[in-house]
Amino acid sequence: MINIFRSFNPLNALWLAIVLFVSRIGYALNAPANIEFTFVEPFARTLIPFSYEHVFSTGANIFLAAVLVFIQALLLNYLVNRNNLLSKPSFLPALMYVTISGLFTPFLVLSPPLICNFLVIWMLFKLFDFYKGDDAKSTAYDVGMIVALGTLIYLPFIYLFLLIWIALVIFRPFNWREWMSGIIGYATIFFFLAVIYYLHDQMNQFYSIWLPLGTKFPQSINIYYYNYIILIPVILILGLCFVTLRQNFFKSYVQIRKSFQLLFWVFLIAAASFYVKEHFNLNHFLLCAVPAAVFFAYYFLYAGKKWFYETLFFLLLAGIIYFQFNTF
Repeated sequence: MINIFRSFNPLNALWLAIVLFVSRIGYALNAPANIEFTFVEPFARTLIPFSYEHVFSTGANIFLAAVLVFIQALLLNYLVNRNNLLSKPSFLPALMYVTISGLFTPFLVLSPPLICNFLVIWMLFKLFDFYKGDDAKSTAYDVGMIVALGTLIYLPFIYLFLLIWIALVIFRPFNWREWMSGIIGYATIFFFLAVIYYLHDQMNQFYSIWLPLGTKFPQSINIYYYNYIILIPVILILGLCFVTLRQNFFKSYVQIRKSFQLLFWVFLIAAASFYVKEHFNLNHFLLCAVPAAVFFAYYFLYAGKKWFYETLFFLLLAGIIYFQFNTF
Protein backbone atom coordinates (compact mmCIF):
# COMPACT_ATOMS: atom_id res chain seq x y z
CA MET A 1 0.00 0.00 0.00
CA ILE A 2 2.70 2.52 0.99
CA ASN A 3 4.76 1.83 -2.14
CA ILE A 4 1.77 2.64 -4.34
CA PHE A 5 1.44 6.10 -2.80
CA ARG A 6 5.18 6.82 -2.79
CA SER A 7 4.92 7.82 -6.44
CA PHE A 8 2.95 10.78 -7.75
CA ASN A 9 0.38 9.13 -9.98
CA PRO A 10 -3.07 10.67 -10.60
CA LEU A 11 -4.55 7.17 -10.46
CA ASN A 12 -3.64 7.14 -6.78
CA ALA A 13 -6.66 9.37 -6.22
CA LEU A 14 -8.80 6.29 -6.92
CA TRP A 15 -6.85 4.21 -4.38
CA LEU A 16 -7.23 7.10 -1.95
CA ALA A 17 -11.01 7.01 -2.33
CA ILE A 18 -10.95 3.25 -1.64
CA VAL A 19 -8.92 3.72 1.56
CA LEU A 20 -11.32 6.49 2.59
CA PHE A 21 -14.31 4.19 2.10
CA VAL A 22 -12.72 1.22 3.88
CA SER A 23 -11.63 3.32 6.86
CA ARG A 24 -15.20 4.57 7.43
CA ILE A 25 -17.46 1.67 6.51
CA GLY A 26 -17.47 0.26 10.05
CA TYR A 27 -18.77 3.47 11.57
CA ALA A 28 -21.29 3.98 8.76
CA LEU A 29 -22.85 0.61 9.57
CA ASN A 30 -22.91 1.18 13.34
CA ALA A 31 -23.46 4.93 13.66
CA PRO A 32 -26.15 6.33 15.98
CA ALA A 33 -29.49 7.25 14.44
CA ASN A 34 -29.15 10.97 15.09
CA ILE A 35 -25.98 13.06 14.72
CA GLU A 36 -26.05 16.77 15.48
CA PHE A 37 -23.94 19.09 13.35
CA THR A 38 -22.84 22.43 14.81
CA PHE A 39 -21.26 24.73 12.25
CA VAL A 40 -20.44 27.84 14.29
CA GLU A 41 -19.91 28.84 17.91
CA PRO A 42 -23.02 29.94 19.86
CA PHE A 43 -21.82 33.56 19.90
CA ALA A 44 -21.88 33.60 16.08
CA ARG A 45 -25.19 31.73 15.76
CA THR A 46 -27.08 34.90 14.79
CA LEU A 47 -25.05 35.00 11.56
CA ILE A 48 -26.95 31.91 10.36
CA PRO A 49 -30.66 32.71 10.70
CA PHE A 50 -32.02 29.18 10.20
CA SER A 51 -31.89 25.82 11.94
CA TYR A 52 -29.32 23.44 10.46
CA GLU A 53 -28.26 21.19 13.36
CA HIS A 54 -30.31 18.22 12.14
CA VAL A 55 -30.59 19.03 8.45
CA PHE A 56 -28.46 16.01 7.47
CA SER A 57 -29.34 12.39 8.09
CA THR A 58 -26.70 10.15 9.63
CA GLY A 59 -25.72 8.69 6.27
CA ALA A 60 -25.52 12.10 4.61
CA ASN A 61 -23.51 13.48 7.50
CA ILE A 62 -20.88 10.72 7.28
CA PHE A 63 -20.79 10.92 3.50
CA LEU A 64 -20.30 14.70 3.43
CA ALA A 65 -17.60 14.44 6.07
CA ALA A 66 -15.80 11.87 3.91
CA VAL A 67 -16.07 14.13 0.86
CA LEU A 68 -14.57 17.04 2.82
CA VAL A 69 -11.73 14.83 4.04
CA PHE A 70 -11.03 13.68 0.48
CA ILE A 71 -10.87 17.28 -0.78
CA GLN A 72 -8.67 18.33 2.15
CA ALA A 73 -6.35 15.40 1.50
CA LEU A 74 -5.86 16.47 -2.12
CA LEU A 75 -5.31 20.10 -1.08
CA LEU A 76 -2.75 19.06 1.53
CA ASN A 77 -0.99 16.85 -0.98
CA TYR A 78 -0.78 19.78 -3.40
CA LEU A 79 0.53 22.04 -0.62
CA VAL A 80 3.31 19.60 0.31
CA ASN A 81 4.36 18.96 -3.28
CA ARG A 82 4.15 22.64 -4.21
CA ASN A 83 6.56 23.55 -1.43
CA ASN A 84 8.72 20.46 -1.97
CA LEU A 85 8.52 19.55 1.71
CA LEU A 86 9.32 15.88 1.09
CA SER A 87 11.96 16.61 -1.60
CA LYS A 88 10.07 14.44 -4.07
CA PRO A 89 6.40 14.43 -5.19
CA SER A 90 4.16 11.67 -3.85
CA PHE A 91 0.62 10.90 -2.73
CA LEU A 92 1.67 9.97 0.79
CA PRO A 93 0.45 13.19 2.49
CA ALA A 94 -3.05 12.56 1.11
CA LEU A 95 -3.00 8.91 2.24
CA MET A 96 -1.79 9.83 5.71
CA TYR A 97 -4.39 12.58 6.10
CA VAL A 98 -7.22 10.22 5.11
CA THR A 99 -5.90 7.64 7.59
CA ILE A 100 -5.41 10.02 10.51
CA SER A 101 -8.79 11.68 9.92
CA GLY A 102 -10.40 8.29 10.52
CA LEU A 103 -8.49 7.58 13.72
CA PHE A 104 -11.41 8.08 16.15
CA THR A 105 -15.13 7.81 15.50
CA PRO A 106 -15.80 11.49 16.42
CA PHE A 107 -13.52 12.36 13.48
CA LEU A 108 -15.89 10.70 11.00
CA VAL A 109 -18.78 13.17 11.09
CA LEU A 110 -19.22 16.82 10.24
CA SER A 111 -17.76 19.00 12.97
CA PRO A 112 -16.27 22.48 13.41
CA PRO A 113 -12.66 21.17 13.62
CA LEU A 114 -13.18 19.33 10.33
CA ILE A 115 -14.40 22.52 8.65
CA CYS A 116 -11.51 24.45 10.21
CA ASN A 117 -8.96 22.14 8.61
CA PHE A 118 -9.70 23.91 5.33
CA LEU A 119 -8.59 27.10 7.08
CA VAL A 120 -5.46 25.41 8.50
CA ILE A 121 -4.42 24.33 5.00
CA TRP A 122 -5.22 27.81 3.64
CA MET A 123 -3.13 29.37 6.39
CA LEU A 124 -0.17 27.13 5.57
CA PHE A 125 -0.32 28.10 1.91
CA LYS A 126 0.07 31.72 2.96
CA LEU A 127 2.51 31.23 5.85
CA PHE A 128 4.93 29.26 3.69
CA ASP A 129 4.92 32.22 1.30
CA PHE A 130 6.53 34.35 4.04
CA TYR A 131 9.85 32.83 3.01
CA LYS A 132 9.46 33.85 -0.63
CA GLY A 133 7.95 37.33 -0.52
CA ASP A 134 9.63 40.68 0.06
CA ASP A 135 6.66 42.09 1.99
CA ALA A 136 4.50 39.98 4.31
CA LYS A 137 2.12 42.67 5.60
CA SER A 138 -0.78 41.84 3.28
CA THR A 139 -0.27 38.10 3.79
CA ALA A 140 -0.21 38.47 7.59
CA TYR A 141 -3.40 40.56 7.37
CA ASP A 142 -5.09 37.83 5.32
CA VAL A 143 -4.01 35.10 7.76
CA GLY A 144 -5.34 37.18 10.66
CA MET A 145 -8.74 37.26 8.96
CA ILE A 146 -8.58 33.51 8.36
CA VAL A 147 -7.93 32.88 12.06
CA ALA A 148 -10.86 35.15 12.95
CA LEU A 149 -13.15 33.19 10.63
CA GLY A 150 -11.96 29.98 12.25
CA THR A 151 -12.68 31.43 15.69
CA LEU A 152 -16.30 32.07 14.66
CA ILE A 153 -16.58 28.40 13.73
CA TYR A 154 -14.56 26.92 16.59
CA LEU A 155 -13.30 29.07 19.47
CA PRO A 156 -10.03 27.15 20.21
CA PHE A 157 -8.92 28.08 16.69
CA ILE A 158 -8.05 31.50 18.12
CA TYR A 159 -4.75 30.14 19.41
CA LEU A 160 -3.59 29.47 15.86
CA PHE A 161 -3.15 33.24 15.65
CA LEU A 162 0.19 32.62 17.35
CA LEU A 163 1.31 30.88 14.15
CA ILE A 164 1.43 34.23 12.36
CA TRP A 165 4.05 35.55 14.76
CA ILE A 166 5.87 32.21 14.93
CA ALA A 167 6.06 32.09 11.13
CA LEU A 168 7.37 35.67 11.06
CA VAL A 169 10.08 34.72 13.56
CA ILE A 170 11.02 31.61 11.57
CA PHE A 171 10.90 33.00 8.05
CA ARG A 172 11.53 36.75 8.25
CA PRO A 173 13.55 39.48 9.96
CA PHE A 174 11.62 41.53 12.50
CA ASN A 175 9.26 44.17 11.09
CA TRP A 176 6.68 45.55 13.52
CA ARG A 177 4.29 46.45 10.70
CA GLU A 178 4.08 42.80 9.68
CA TRP A 179 3.39 41.77 13.27
CA MET A 180 0.63 44.35 13.59
CA SER A 181 -0.95 43.38 10.25
CA GLY A 182 -2.10 40.05 11.65
CA ILE A 183 -3.78 41.75 14.61
CA ILE A 184 -5.54 44.22 12.33
CA GLY A 185 -6.74 41.40 10.07
CA TYR A 186 -8.14 39.50 13.03
CA ALA A 187 -9.76 42.61 14.50
CA THR A 188 -11.45 43.41 11.18
CA ILE A 189 -13.71 40.36 11.35
CA PHE A 190 -14.60 40.85 15.00
CA PHE A 191 -15.24 44.55 14.45
CA PHE A 192 -18.11 43.64 12.12
CA LEU A 193 -19.32 41.03 14.63
CA ALA A 194 -19.26 43.71 17.35
CA VAL A 195 -21.37 45.98 15.12
CA ILE A 196 -23.96 43.21 14.79
CA TYR A 197 -24.01 42.74 18.57
CA TYR A 198 -24.32 46.50 19.04
CA LEU A 199 -27.25 46.75 16.64
CA HIS A 200 -28.99 44.00 18.62
CA ASP A 201 -28.14 45.73 21.93
CA GLN A 202 -26.07 42.72 23.07
CA MET A 203 -22.63 44.22 23.73
CA ASN A 204 -22.46 42.60 27.16
CA GLN A 205 -22.70 39.22 25.48
CA PHE A 206 -19.97 40.20 23.02
CA TYR A 207 -17.52 40.76 25.88
CA SER A 208 -18.35 37.31 27.30
CA ILE A 209 -17.10 35.61 24.12
CA TRP A 210 -13.58 35.60 25.51
CA LEU A 211 -14.36 34.17 28.97
CA PRO A 212 -13.62 30.52 28.00
CA LEU A 213 -10.02 31.54 27.24
CA GLY A 214 -9.49 31.85 30.99
CA THR A 215 -10.46 28.22 31.64
CA LYS A 216 -7.90 26.33 33.71
CA PHE A 217 -5.89 23.67 31.89
CA PRO A 218 -7.28 20.24 32.93
CA GLN A 219 -5.16 17.84 34.95
CA SER A 220 -6.45 14.75 33.14
CA ILE A 221 -8.54 13.66 30.16
CA ASN A 222 -11.00 10.77 30.26
CA ILE A 223 -11.06 8.79 27.03
CA TYR A 224 -12.00 5.19 26.25
CA TYR A 225 -9.32 2.53 26.58
CA TYR A 226 -9.43 1.64 22.88
CA ASN A 227 -8.30 5.17 22.06
CA TYR A 228 -5.08 4.49 23.94
CA ILE A 229 -4.57 1.28 21.99
CA ILE A 230 -5.00 2.92 18.59
CA LEU A 231 -2.59 5.64 19.64
CA ILE A 232 0.25 3.12 20.03
CA PRO A 233 1.10 2.92 16.29
CA VAL A 234 0.48 6.67 15.97
CA ILE A 235 3.04 7.50 18.66
CA LEU A 236 5.47 4.97 17.20
CA ILE A 237 5.21 6.48 13.71
CA LEU A 238 5.62 10.01 15.08
CA GLY A 239 8.69 8.92 17.02
CA LEU A 240 10.22 7.29 13.95
CA CYS A 241 9.41 10.40 11.92
CA PHE A 242 11.25 12.69 14.33
CA VAL A 243 14.25 10.34 14.32
CA THR A 244 14.28 10.40 10.50
CA LEU A 245 13.86 14.17 10.48
CA ARG A 246 16.76 14.57 12.89
CA GLN A 247 18.98 12.42 10.67
CA ASN A 248 18.14 14.42 7.54
CA PHE A 249 17.56 17.83 9.10
CA PHE A 250 20.80 19.57 8.12
CA LYS A 251 20.85 17.83 4.74
CA SER A 252 17.64 19.62 3.75
CA TYR A 253 17.22 23.08 2.26
CA VAL A 254 16.76 25.94 4.71
CA GLN A 255 13.18 26.52 3.56
CA ILE A 256 12.24 22.89 4.22
CA ARG A 257 13.80 22.95 7.69
CA LYS A 258 11.92 26.11 8.57
CA SER A 259 8.67 24.70 7.16
CA PHE A 260 8.89 21.62 9.37
CA GLN A 261 9.56 23.83 12.38
CA LEU A 262 6.33 25.69 11.60
CA LEU A 263 4.41 22.41 11.17
CA PHE A 264 5.63 21.28 14.58
CA TRP A 265 4.22 24.47 16.13
CA VAL A 266 0.91 23.93 14.32
CA PHE A 267 0.72 20.45 15.84
CA LEU A 268 1.68 21.66 19.32
CA ILE A 269 -0.69 24.65 19.47
CA ALA A 270 -3.62 22.74 17.96
CA ALA A 271 -3.19 19.91 20.46
CA ALA A 272 -2.83 22.19 23.50
CA SER A 273 -5.87 24.38 22.75
CA PHE A 274 -8.49 21.70 23.50
CA TYR A 275 -9.10 22.93 27.06
CA VAL A 276 -11.01 26.03 25.86
CA LYS A 277 -14.17 24.01 25.21
CA GLU A 278 -16.23 23.26 28.30
CA HIS A 279 -17.21 19.80 27.06
CA PHE A 280 -14.18 17.90 25.81
CA ASN A 281 -14.57 16.08 22.50
CA LEU A 282 -11.96 14.04 20.69
CA ASN A 283 -12.88 15.68 17.38
CA HIS A 284 -10.82 18.68 18.53
CA PHE A 285 -7.65 16.78 17.67
CA LEU A 286 -8.63 16.78 14.00
CA LEU A 287 -6.80 20.12 13.98
CA CYS A 288 -3.59 18.11 14.48
CA ALA A 289 -4.27 15.94 11.42
CA VAL A 290 -2.72 18.31 8.87
CA PRO A 291 0.79 18.56 10.39
CA ALA A 292 0.66 14.94 11.60
CA ALA A 293 -0.09 13.75 8.05
CA VAL A 294 3.00 15.54 6.75
CA PHE A 295 5.14 14.01 9.51
CA PHE A 296 3.77 10.54 8.76
CA ALA A 297 4.36 11.01 5.04
CA TYR A 298 7.96 12.04 5.67
CA TYR A 299 8.67 8.86 7.61
CA PHE A 300 6.99 6.49 5.15
CA LEU A 301 8.71 8.13 2.19
CA TYR A 302 12.19 7.61 3.64
CA ALA A 303 11.62 4.37 5.60
CA GLY A 304 13.97 1.64 4.43
CA LYS A 305 12.57 -1.73 5.53
CA LYS A 306 9.48 -2.47 3.45
CA TRP A 307 8.18 -5.30 5.63
CA PHE A 308 8.33 -3.05 8.69
CA TYR A 309 6.67 0.11 7.39
CA GLU A 310 4.02 -1.80 5.43
CA THR A 311 3.19 -3.86 8.53
CA LEU A 312 3.11 -0.75 10.70
CA PHE A 313 0.68 1.02 8.37
CA PHE A 314 -1.46 -2.12 8.07
CA LEU A 315 -1.73 -2.38 11.86
CA LEU A 316 -2.78 1.26 12.09
CA LEU A 317 -5.43 0.92 9.39
CA ALA A 318 -6.65 -2.44 10.72
CA GLY A 319 -6.93 -1.01 14.24
CA ILE A 320 -9.02 1.91 12.98
CA ILE A 321 -11.42 -0.43 11.17
CA TYR A 322 -11.59 -2.95 14.02
CA PHE A 323 -12.59 -0.45 16.67
CA GLN A 324 -15.27 1.05 14.40
CA PHE A 325 -16.98 -2.34 14.35
CA ASN A 326 -16.47 -2.98 18.07
CA THR A 327 -17.07 0.39 19.75
CA PHE A 328 -20.87 0.53 19.75
